[in-house]
This record gives sequence, C-alpha cells and structure tokens, in this order.
Amino acid sequence: MRQVPFTAEYRARTGKEVAKKLRKQGLVPAILYGPQTDPLPLTVKLSELKRVLQRHRGEQLIFNLTVEKNGEREQHLALIKELQYHPVTDEILHADFYEIRMDRPVEVDVPVEITGKAKGVQKGGLLEIIMHEITVSCLPDRIPDRIVIDVSELDLGDTLHVRDLTPPEGVKFAEDPDEPVVTVVEVEAEAEETAEEETGESA
Repeated sequence: MRQVPFTAEYRARTGKEVAKKLRKQGLVPAILYGPQTDPLPLTVKLSELKRVLQRHRGEQLIFNLTVEKNGEREQHLALIKELQYHPVTDEILHADFYEIRMDRPVEVDVPVEITGKAKGVQKGGLLEIIMHEITVSCLPDRIPDRIVIDVSELDLGDTLHVRDLTPPEGVKFAEDPDEPVVTVVEVEAEAEETAEEETGESA
C-alpha cells in the first residue's frame, strides 16, 4: 500500500455557487471525514489530483494529506472514498477523503482481476463477471491493489463464490460468502432465458 504526499486547503465557504467558482479556477471541492473526524471542507488542485491518480493507476493509495488551515498545517492520513465525475466531460467534480489510522482496520472496495481461460469458455461458454469489486477488511497497510482470481478450472455451469476465494494474508472478505463472483454460462441457455424474459414482458 503506497503512501503519497498531497496538499489540500481548508475552505470556509461551501455551496453550489462556490463549487462552480472553484472549478473554474482549476480546483476541486473536497471533504475529509471519518469515524473520529468532523467533516472538513477542502479544495485540491485538479491537475495534482489527476497527476497522482494517473501515475498510480491501478494502485490503492493512502494520501498523506497536508491541510493548510488558518495559517497552520494539519497532517491527516486518508483514502479516497469516492470521486464524482461530470457525466459528459468525465472531469472530476468532487473528492471524498476518508481519514484512517494505521492501527485500525478499514473496509475498502478492491477491484477483481481475472486470469486464465476457463475450460467452459473453450467449450463455447461465456465468462460472466458478477462482482467487479470485492469489499475487504484489513489494516491500511494490508490493502491489496486487486483480488486476482484464476478461472482456468471453471467449466460450463460452474460458479465461483466469495467462499471459494482465498484472501491475501491479513485480509478478510467483508461480503456474503454465498455471493457469486464469476460464472461460466452456456450461450444457448442464456439466449433461451433472455428470449423467455422478453416473451413474458410482451405478454
């Protein structure tokens, strides 16, 4: 789990009009919060945020935030909890930072990475990824960049559930063990099922 230094500024004013003005200046409205942290409105530079995210694409990051507030500097460790994007331009509109402590577990959504070619796919089946992310619980320095799943042994009709996966050391899955993650379906069976659903809707 990589830590990256990052600077943010406290903003005393909030609201839609304030946010619009900030974005025109190349700034992104943000907020820092956590279990023991009162919500703290911030601004960050859009160019810096994009640079960090692009440089560390595919990595889970801990932001070592330096917050400038009223002439003083505060240090916070945080994860990005959510990024809001413009629906047309895909530009970052808002960032949520979640404050953490290195000695306390956190829950984080981690992307799934599929490896191997399923036996069922080689027989003409279709690999269907049901969960693209899995929620894990662990200490911040144990957060994995991804959960790698080898589907080589999956045959037609086979399904891997959360209970079938082995988490990395020091990590627990915070999901229902019976939740399906990936499956191999027969293409003909799927087509028939879709046709039946469409027939039912038209009736």
